[in-house]
Amino acid sequence: MKFKLTSTQRIYILIVSVIVLSFIALFRVLSPYDGSYSEDSTIRITYADNISSAHQKLIDIFNKAHRGKIEVVPIDLPFSKFSTDQRKELFARYFRSKSDRIDIFAVDMVDVPRFARYCVPLDQYFPLRDKKSFMSYALVPCTSDSSTLAIPLYLDISVMYYRKDIIKRLPDSTRWIKLLSQSITWGDFIKLHKELPDQSRPFFVFQADGYEGLMCMYVEVLSNFGGKILKNGYPQLTSPEDISALKFLIDIVNTYKISPRQVCGLKEDESYKFFAETNGVFLRAWPALARNNFLVEKYPQVLANLVVAPLPHMKGAQPSFAFGGFDLMISKYSTKIPEAIEFLQFMGSKQAQEVMYEDGGFLPTNRFVYEDSAFVKRHPELIFYAQLFKHGVFRPKSEEYTRISDILSYYLHLAIEGKMTAKEALGTAQRMIESEMVTIK
Repeated sequence: MKFKLTSTQRIYILIVSVIVLSFIALFRVLSPYDGSYSEDSTIRITYADNISSAHQKLIDIFNKAHRGKIEVVPIDLPFSKFSTDQRKELFARYFRSKSDRIDIFAVDMVDVPRFARYCVPLDQYFPLRDKKSFMSYALVPCTSDSSTLAIPLYLDISVMYYRKDIIKRLPDSTRWIKLLSQSITWGDFIKLHKELPDQSRPFFVFQADGYEGLMCMYVEVLSNFGGKILKNGYPQLTSPEDISALKFLIDIVNTYKISPRQVCGLKEDESYKFFAETNGVFLRAWPALARNNFLVEKYPQVLANLVVAPLPHMKGAQPSFAFGGFDLMISKYSTKIPEAIEFLQFMGSKQAQEVMYEDGGFLPTNRFVYEDSAFVKRHPELIFYAQLFKHGVFRPKSEEYTRISDILSYYLHLAIEGKMTAKEALGTAQRMIESEMVTIK
């Protein structure tokens, strides 16, 4: 007798399999102690993160300076294999086992509240004078209930890139470039679309798949309409501001048609590839775009013609750009807290932050980097990013943020796809959150 699985059962088995395999993968990378170390007095601390070449360079510098005393052992969780969501699920499962194998771990800034129960509060180790070395914007996500839970490793801020070679062909290109450099209004941006002779190429590529990247753009647009996702600490999603913001995102694709319908299936890397392969004009992205291996290897000519600019804003409103970035936390199960603190202090130092930027393009969190006239002279683009920070907006700070984001981004995506109205999508998301149901994407 053959047993036939239902579609729901198949989905459940697939989800469980992915989680189990990911958990196994984490334990494989969490095996730095393979017996190859000689017995000495060196204290070894583990650091779990996406270990770029810049991260590794700093680890090597720190280990050399502390030879015979402290050694940082990296646990590489590359973004190419572990998404941000997968990483935080793996960390959560690992810390619930109360193991001391991870000492330091990096999380997306929105996930600091979620890991508060698993980390060491840092106030006694980072007094006020030390915290003042960080930019105020960078410290906001690191605190919860007036307690410092993390130190900011690097910042991100949403930006827009455009093809200067395409815009320069316009008769009035000088005026358009000036407007773009100052954050063009959405109204003028839509007019610019009509000015381009080639209407077949994608005009504005953004990420509208049902994931965190769409949440970032929604938070920006919602801020322009004067709204917030959390009101008095609770998600309230159906105000006129919420509905207007989502309706505008729907209209970008379905009414103004400045973005192709394909954006509904795009996350970051897919959107970069789509933009390059279809000769798009504008792209919503992050400063890390210049580090994208696909563009560097396959489309260097596209990168060479890109100019970074602020994202558009609604007329009469201040520009709003979503903050991103990663923070470092120390596991409360670590048995090597003093050594972990020393490494965190090093990673937040001006020296380390300059290496992170020059070798990896990671925007510094240490304010003294931006105040160093010689360094800024070598990297004048830092002035541009520092200006954007003044208009940065944060995603909601909540221990339940992951669940709120999963549900809301799913229905934002459906609405932009044209499957629901803005009011229907937000109302359904509100009911799902209040009922504590889970959305399976």
